[in-house]
Amino acid sequence: MTDKTCSPDTFPDSSCRLFLDGPAGRLEVMASPPEPDAKPLKAVSIIAHPHPLFGGSMLNKVVHMLDKALREVGVHTVRFNFRGVGQSEGSYDNGIGETDDLLAVHDWVRRVLPDHTLWLAGFSFGSYVALRAANLLHPAVLISIAPPVERYDFTVLPHPDSPWLVVMGTEDDVVSPEAVFAYVKSTRPAPLLKTLPAGHFFHRKLLDLKRAVQEGLTELGLVPASAATPATPSAADDPDNRHT
Repeated sequence: MTDKTCSPDTFPDSSCRLFLDGPAGRLEVMASPPEPDAKPLKAVSIIAHPHPLFGGSMLNKVVHMLDKALREVGVHTVRFNFRGVGQSEGSYDNGIGETDDLLAVHDWVRRVLPDHTLWLAGFSFGSYVALRAANLLHPAVLISIAPPVERYDFTVLPHPDSPWLVVMGTEDDVVSPEAVFAYVKSTRPAPLLKTLPAGHFFHRKLLDLKRAVQEGLTELGLVPASAATPATPSAADDPDNRHT
């Protein structure tokens, strides 16, 4: 993560860390513009990280790759640490307070990018928080990576009134693929489901994950096919770059 810290008065023109006032104290945020060679979209995505009590943070490698996938197609991105993680203040609140954290980040996004369309995304626990927030914020798209539908009762949450992309590893050993497939099948309208042979953390499959996200967004008509970047490895894409 960059050591650069910037003011929250405007959205930064390069990746940097900033701090916002949240409902439980200070929130640590990483904001990034689209990749330099991407055609910018008037869209900004808030990305929610996996479970705080099991090492989840905005530096998680899946969150990092999701962030990269979106920036490559021209989307501004905002990652943040839930309360009690990294330099964010507060303590774990079972998804309820974490939803409030996301809403606080959204309030900032709306101030600094008022004319940009909102996207929401989340990985694992973060996908549960993103779905809870989606029903309040009505994003243009919701992206759910390995949603833990058995660990949290997704069935009591209203379905988002937006396009919905679900990406699932068929070899996931934390979240049941069968439970996710059954949930998707029972949901109306059904989300677009993309699968790949990968475990929960997509070890050595991060580039495949990036491609699945970009292809899914193309299929949903949100980005042109030409916007997706070929899956060529780089140091930043290293599948063994294991962020917690």
